[in-house]
Amino acid sequence: MKMRFLALCTALVAATALTGCGGLSGSGSDTQKVTLWLMKGSASDDFVRKFTASFEKEHPGIDLEVRIQEWTGIGAKVNAVLNGTGKESADVIEVGNTQVAQYIETGGLSELTLEGLRTWGAKDWLKGLADPGSINGAQYGIPWYAANRVVIYHKDLFAAAGIKELPRNRQEWITATQKLDKGDQQGIYLAGQNWYVLSGFVWDEGGELAVETGGLWVGTLDSEPALAGMEFYKKLQALGDGPKDADEETPPQAEVFARGQVAQIIAPPGQAAQIEQLNPALKGKLGFFPIPGKTTGTYGSVLTGGSDLIIPERTRNRAAAVDVITALVSEKWQTELARTMSYVPNKTTLAPVVQGDDGAAAMAQGAAQGRATPKSARWAEVEAKNPIKPYMTAVLTGQDPKQAARAASDTLGKVLSSDR
Repeated sequence: MKMRFLALCTALVAATALTGCGGLSGSGSDTQKVTLWLMKGSASDDFVRKFTASFEKEHPGIDLEVRIQEWTGIGAKVNAVLNGTGKESADVIEVGNTQVAQYIETGGLSELTLEGLRTWGAKDWLKGLADPGSINGAQYGIPWYAANRVVIYHKDLFAAAGIKELPRNRQEWITATQKLDKGDQQGIYLAGQNWYVLSGFVWDEGGELAVETGGLWVGTLDSEPALAGMEFYKKLQALGDGPKDADEETPPQAEVFARGQVAQIIAPPGQAAQIEQLNPALKGKLGFFPIPGKTTGTYGSVLTGGSDLIIPERTRNRAAAVDVITALVSEKWQTELARTMSYVPNKTTLAPVVQGDDGAAAMAQGAAQGRATPKSARWAEVEAKNPIKPYMTAVLTGQDPKQAARAASDTLGKVLSSDR
C-alpha cells in the first residue's frame, strides 16, 4: 500500500507541480517515520511485532521502523549516528548499559534527565542500569532491562546432602557447599578468573574496582575491602575443582554442570536451559537462588548486565523518540519483555511481574543490589586485556595477594586514565 501511494504521489507531482500529496484525503502525508535500533537477541520477533503494532495504533501519526543490529561492530555504527558521519540514522538506540559512558564522552546524546524524573519513574530504576547512563547528575541512558548472575543448583544433590533450606547468608552458603563437596562431587564449580563474581564480593565488602579522584582513575583492588572480597572468593572457589587459571567459558561451565556431579554454579539463569539441553535427565532438577549476602536477609551484590535506551541529539523526531521510550519502559511492555525473555524489569517496583519464573525471580531479587563497572569510556579497553584475571590466578595459586593486587591496580589506573 505504501509503495502504491508513493507512485501515485510522484505521478501527481509530475503532472500538477504540487509540492506534496498533503491535500489528498487519507494520504497519510503527515506520517512521521521514527527508527528504533534494537540489538539482536534482546527481544523476540513476536515482541517486536506486537510492540510496533500497538505503538502505531496508539500513535497514528508515527510510522515506527525497528531495525535489528548485531553487537559486533555496533560501537562504530552508533558513533557514526551520533556524529552524523554514517549512512544510517536512528531516533532511539538500544546500547549496553556499560557502553553509555563511551557515548557520553563521544558526544551527541540527548539529555533525558527531566523525562526520567517526570515520566519514567527514575527514582525506582535499578542502580546498575541507571548509574552507567548518567554523568554529573545528567541522565543520558534510560534503563530498559537487566540481567545478572544467580546460583543455579542441583536439587537432587542438595537433598542427598540433607540441605533442606537454601542458604540465607554467606556463612550458611559456605557450610552447605562444604557438605556438597565430597568425593567426585563438586560443591561448586567456580572458575578462577570469573571476575564478574569477584566484583560482587568486592562490593559486598565496601570495596571498588577503581575510583576516580583528582581527575584520574586509580585501581583499588589492593584496598583492604577489595582484598577481603578476593579472600572470600578463594574460600568458595576451593570447594570445587574449577581451574585457577581460566575463566567460566574455558571450558564452558554449563557443560561441566551438565555432567551431573556439580552442585552449584554462578551464572545467568538462562544457562539452565543450556544445561538441560546438554543433559535432558536434569530437566526439572535445577533450582535458583540469589547470591547470598553477608548477613541474613540481604542479597549479595551482582554485576548488572543489560541495556539502556539513548536518543541521538541529531534526531529530528525527538518528541516521537521520547514517546517510543515512554512505551518501552511502561509497565505493560516491561512486563511483556521480562516474561518473554526472562529479564529483570528496569524498576525495583516491577520485580513481582516475574514471580512465575523461578530463575528470573531469583535474578530480580539480586538485581536490587546490582552495580555496574567503573563509569569510564576506557572500561572496554580494561576488559580487552583484563588485569583482574591474572591477579585472581596469582592469589589462588599462592602468591602474595597484596602485591598481586597492587600490580593489577596499577594497570587499571593506567588504562582508565590513558586519555587524561
